[in-house]
Amino acid sequence: MTATLAFAEWSSYAMDHAARVDALVAGHLERRQRRESHPVEDFLFTYYSTRPNQLRIWHPGPGVRLLDAPEYADRRGYVVVDGTASLDPAEITRRADNITWIRRLLASTLDRQPQFGCFGLHEWAMVYRTSDVRHEKWPLRLGAEGTDRVVESHKVACSHFDAFRFFTASARPLNVLQPTRESQPTLEQGGCLHANMDLYKWAAKLMPFTPSSLLLDCFELARDIRTLDMQASPYDLAPLGYAPVRIETPEGKAEYTAAQRTFADRARPLRRQLVTLCDALLG
Repeated sequence: MTATLAFAEWSSYAMDHAARVDALVAGHLERRQRRESHPVEDFLFTYYSTRPNQLRIWHPGPGVRLLDAPEYADRRGYVVVDGTASLDPAEITRRADNITWIRRLLASTLDRQPQFGCFGLHEWAMVYRTSDVRHEKWPLRLGAEGTDRVVESHKVACSHFDAFRFFTASARPLNVLQPTRESQPTLEQGGCLHANMDLYKWAAKLMPFTPSSLLLDCFELARDIRTLDMQASPYDLAPLGYAPVRIETPEGKAEYTAAQRTFADRARPLRRQLVTLCDALLG
């Protein structure tokens, strides 16, 4: 079934969407103007490839036609006939293999039992036995030796390839899993902070097919997860207002796991919506 939106209707949605994006990216743009960086709040704009100006473009998703929308003729993935814009079926066909891979990853993760015993040790493993830390402006809360002891005294069980690939050479053999890009669909699970943060990445990679409301819901989830990710990291970010989640203690582990479960609950319906989107495109 196809819905047709008049200009007054879809342009209102587009303006509301742009306002939501502007509120989400304002701090990042202000810091960029000052040539400042933030280890927590800038992550979604430095690690992921989607730029703020790309986020501002409103996409209705499949099955929607926009009347009086000639500006969409210049946007990839759309076809405009007599001023009416809709998604280009040829673009969907061209990207079918990629959509199929994303669907496989999302669906297998959705079906897999979430795991909640990693305690965010991936960030610790990224600085294990090295002086080459990623956020060199911020000290390690327990110092280098204390950080190494935390890694060595815990079971490191990271299932996410894009976190594991940043482990130091000394830390990689300590991980009970050895994730690869090829094994990602068979290892990724819904308790993992990074797998849930990456819902934003997959939503963005599916643009312009992803409805913009879903994209921003994934963005906001990823933003909130990043906060916990760095609170539980070995870095001391207290000067920025981030109280540490001390995962080296029983209390910190409990706090981390509770938050991890909450994020898994938030991620599940978004992951399901993305699977449904892929099905609609492939069908």
